[in-house]
Amino acid sequence: MTIDFANLPLQYQRYKDEIDSAIQAVLNRSDYIMGDAVFQLEQALQSFTQAKHALTCSSGTDALLLAMMALNIQPGDEVITTPFTFIATAETIARLGAVPVFVDIDERTYNIDASAIEAAITPKTKVIMPVSLYGQPADMDTLTSIARAHQIRVIVDGAQSFGATYNGVMDSTLGDIATTSFFPAKPLGCFGDGGAVFTQDDTLAETIRMLRVHGQNRRYHHKYIGIGARLDTLQAAVLHVKLKHYENDLKLRQEVAAKYTLALKDKFVTPFIHTKCTSVYAQYSIRVAKRDNLQTHLKTQGIATAVHYPIPLHLQECFSYLNYKEGDFPVSEMIAKEIISLPMNPYLRDDEIAYITKNL
Repeated sequence: MTIDFANLPLQYQRYKDEIDSAIQAVLNRSDYIMGDAVFQLEQALQSFTQAKHALTCSSGTDALLLAMMALNIQPGDEVITTPFTFIATAETIARLGAVPVFVDIDERTYNIDASAIEAAITPKTKVIMPVSLYGQPADMDTLTSIARAHQIRVIVDGAQSFGATYNGVMDSTLGDIATTSFFPAKPLGCFGDGGAVFTQDDTLAETIRMLRVHGQNRRYHHKYIGIGARLDTLQAAVLHVKLKHYENDLKLRQEVAAKYTLALKDKFVTPFIHTKCTSVYAQYSIRVAKRDNLQTHLKTQGIATAVHYPIPLHLQECFSYLNYKEGDFPVSEMIAKEIISLPMNPYLRDDEIAYITKNL
């Protein structure tokens, strides 16, 4: 048996007629940049998330850039975040000349340890950026309380958690700004790169709307120094179709996760989902002591796996200038050595799950 990690080909086949029709409609109109499908998708995203503003963009990475640019993050400003995440979280901070300030993670959820944030705040702290890792939001009650007390803004990096909830509300409505990614392997993915920025703030939304088109407030009139961060109309058309099926896909992902957990919980450290949260299970990750041996074995059995993430950001060469060292964030370092992600998609069959868990 060979088991695909995300099984994107099967998803395309399930929605093929709708997707092909939506793509053809864009081709017929030839409105490839900021076309009708972009604005239709944004309306649908607002409806799905209950966010007042949903602004699509070219990637999850650019979504983070736009969020920080809208908050006027400047060189030397500090942004508190987690070292256990994809590099885009801290890379975008550094790209703006700001300083990533890392705080270790909670050993159960793998999200930033909110109780450790206050100790990292300085007069230069402008933003706290939690990451909703593997599909579950961070401890937003504690985090938001700290941010308000210190008059610090919050940007939620929800690249892996579109559709997740915290205290019954979508994580796209959390923080001052929330972002997500529509990278193909994400729970809601397009056929290339794509992302979105969400906010309840009219002024921030208007600023982001301009920033993503080179700071224009009207054609060839530039209020801000912006970037080219528009979502292609073709990608918007694909996402609009997939969004119609997304609620059901999320239900199926959660059913797959429950089956995994039932089979594995007695022998492995399986995902912990806080009672305040729901997870979209962008990944289903377990912890094992001899990861390399296990990966090799599973590969010989046709089972794809991945490691998210093998090296915490504070130990990456590109961040050596921050002068962190091994041992600074022991929980992140421990999890990075043990974590392994199993195949996760809405279409895993019971016999495939049984095959994976038996081999584990």
